[in-house]
Amino acid sequence: MSSQRKKIIILGGGTAGWITANLMANHWQDKGFEITLVESPDIGIIGVGEGSTPPLKGFMETIGVSEAEWMPACNATYKVGITFRDWSVKPGFTEYVHPFVGQPDQFTIPAFFHNSFLRRKGVELEGHPDHFFLATEMIRQKLSPVAPENFPFEIAYGYHFDSGLLGQFLRRVAETKGVHYKVATVAGAMLDAQGNIDHLKTTDGEVLKADLYVDSSGFRGSLIQQSLKVPFISSAESLFNDSAVVFATDQEKEYAPHTISTAMKYGWAWKIPLTNRNGNGYVYSSRFVDDDKAETEFRAHLGLLNSDVEARRLKFKVGRVAQHWAKNCLAVGLSQGFIEPLEATALDMVQETVVRFIEAYNNGDHTDKFRDDFNNRISARFDAVRDYIVCHYRISSRTDTDYWIVNGANEKISPSLRSILMSWMAGKNITDELLDQKLDVYFPNVSWNCLLTGKGIYPDQEQLRPGNELAHKYKMEEIREFNRRCALNFMSHMDQLNQLRMG
Repeated sequence: MSSQRKKIIILGGGTAGWITANLMANHWQDKGFEITLVESPDIGIIGVGEGSTPPLKGFMETIGVSEAEWMPACNATYKVGITFRDWSVKPGFTEYVHPFVGQPDQFTIPAFFHNSFLRRKGVELEGHPDHFFLATEMIRQKLSPVAPENFPFEIAYGYHFDSGLLGQFLRRVAETKGVHYKVATVAGAMLDAQGNIDHLKTTDGEVLKADLYVDSSGFRGSLIQQSLKVPFISSAESLFNDSAVVFATDQEKEYAPHTISTAMKYGWAWKIPLTNRNGNGYVYSSRFVDDDKAETEFRAHLGLLNSDVEARRLKFKVGRVAQHWAKNCLAVGLSQGFIEPLEATALDMVQETVVRFIEAYNNGDHTDKFRDDFNNRISARFDAVRDYIVCHYRISSRTDTDYWIVNGANEKISPSLRSILMSWMAGKNITDELLDQKLDVYFPNVSWNCLLTGKGIYPDQEQLRPGNELAHKYKMEEIREFNRRCALNFMSHMDQLNQLRMG
């Protein structure tokens, strides 16, 4: 491995840029790498999402930051899953939780798979996912997912946070790891004869030169898309949403550890609890509704029709770049792609991109030897997330607007997703199909089952028939009691957050 000092420039801050800086510094700070993050004072941070999946917990542990340090500083709360409301109009299935699956759930998952499989065959069994997972009970009781020392199982959880504050916090951590921070506006990138980025030039005429460049410039894709001309592969044919309107509202006295996703006329709305406020956003399609009408609908939903609280409007494009690592440039965050924040996957995608890049770069002796393998892996992850998100819309039973009718009839879905849906409708076990289609690379089998069962993709109630004794091998009262007794071990969400604040 070369001992020559390597220089890395990260263009753009925000959460994605500072996650990248921390991970790279953590792996390379003692190996002769010099890392500089360049951020413009004139370009705002998008901050589309304020929620995460469980891997963010692992990231914080990797960089040596405790929850007591970062959570109060970022107004953060816990998250054990996402509650989906009004995505289905089927009786008994108008709401469900997509849980983060922890160790206690391994005792109840077999019952969930058994019941849901037989219900698809027409047997009358409890098949709603909420009856099987601990996360649902924790949401119902507003409990913290932090397990006490005497509880022998790990609970999977993520967080909600102020993304602006998190970016600032991660900057401070990165600087302690030796990352340099430079405030400058980059006017453009100059390429060498081989098409690599030779240097960046600022608006002040300063030349910034590195061996490796990381594009964290947001939707602009200043380096990966504008300078290196890497094509953008749009997902607009299968994901119609391209706009959002965002409001902050007052926080309630108590709140559960979950994100709420409520289907609206032309998209869906999120509600994310922070310690100081609620983050609310309506993600919609401008093809079906204009911005003013969408804002009015959302204000009515939040009870803000007569309020002068200001709305923030966002536009975005869904899809990904054809190559995440091109020449001597790595794209992270919005510059590499965006799949709408329905399942809060954005930050996990940043983590996965950077961790896999470090792995590939090291294994290739700091060359591009494994670049193609890396690109294929990250693209497969993006596409798997896209298909899972598309499935939400494709299987919705709502027909109250053209938006939902067109989504439900959309045939412009991937062959992989089509195979999954055909397998499910045929009453087959979809585990093998998920493996064959490589759709489990992000969302596992249990998540796909929760999505399909939670929206009630079963035979109609009148078609169900009673099952025999073998069909009823799992007793629902025993599962409920198991989850209830597990929940006794956890303190309230509010008490846990107060304990963090008190130090």
